[in-house]
This record gives sequence, structure tokens and C-alpha cells, in this order.
Amino acid sequence: MSEEKRIELPDLEALEAELERTRYRKRYGSVLRSTAFSLVVVAAVAVLIAVLLLPVLQISGTSMTDSLQDEDIVVALNSSGYETGDIIAFYFNNNILVKRVIAAPGDWVDIDEEGNVYVNEELLEEPYVTDKALGDCNITLPYQVPDGRCFVMGDHRATSIDSRNTAVGCVSNDMVIGKILVRVWPLEGFGIVK
Repeated sequence: MSEEKRIELPDLEALEAELERTRYRKRYGSVLRSTAFSLVVVAAVAVLIAVLLLPVLQISGTSMTDSLQDEDIVVALNSSGYETGDIIAFYFNNNILVKRVIAAPGDWVDIDEEGNVYVNEELLEEPYVTDKALGDCNITLPYQVPDGRCFVMGDHRATSIDSRNTAVGCVSNDMVIGKILVRVWPLEGFGIVK
């Protein structure tokens, strides 16, 4: 006697269940690919914004004490729209420096022995400076700010190397990264930078 091999066919319910599992896998794969693509696009846009429009910087040093502290993390607005009193970040010798704009192109800057700053012969109100000092100044005062440049100083006048010294000098517009807007770290210092 010969034995017949019988192939058992699945019933209709088993076929429908297998078909549903296959459809689910396809939908799951499609959703996963779509989500991954969306995340990559969002990350790329975030990086572009952070690099081009809103650079994030970490403060290194004490030249802006008390306004900004060493290791604070700040966000700048990449723009040339800054004015006297604003804190800006700029490139200098492959470094990024952060200083306060004191005078605009064409203005005359004078600093007396006590550290009082005069712009166009008017005493500058500087509530952000706790200890005034002439600091490391090797320029001839009064000093006229050249065209296309701004005169910057750190808030910690005794230690800051800035436009008072020819090593840094006045900052040209093409060196400026942007205006410092917000401190984001440490959290207890979170807020608008003034």
C-alpha cells in the first residue's frame, strides 16, 4: 500500500490572519521610514538654525562679569542689527569674544583715569559695570571709531582686553557673529541678557 501525502490547506480564518499580519508589517515599515525621515529633516533644520540664525555659545573667561559668567551658555541672533549697549559675539584670531558695544563708527571715545567712559564728550551711563577701571589701554585717547567698526569693552574693565588695546582694536561688521539675546544655562540665570 502506498501512502499518500496529503497537503493540508489552511482554513479561511488562518489565511485572513496571515494576510492581516503582512499588511501590518508593511504599514509599520512605512510609518517607521516616514518617522525617521521626518526626524532627520527636523534635526537638519535645527542644526541650520543653530549655526546660521541663532548660534549657541559658551562663555569662557571673566571679561563680562557681572553680566555673564564663565561657562554660561547663551544664544545669539545672527544679525548686524546691534546698537550701543548691546552685547555682541565676534571672531578674533580663531576665537569668539563677547563684549559690549560702547561706541559706533565716527564716535569719539575718551576714558579717564578712574575708568569713566565718555562718548562724544558725554559720560556713558553704565549700570552693568561694578568696578570701573582704565584697564589695559594702549590707544591714544580721545579715540575716534573708524568707519565700519564699533568700539567694544568687557564689563569687567580691569581684566578685559578689548578695543582699548591695539591687540584687539575696534571690531569690523564682518567679524560680528551676532547680538547675545538669552542666557540658557545655568537654569537659575535663564533670561534675556542686558
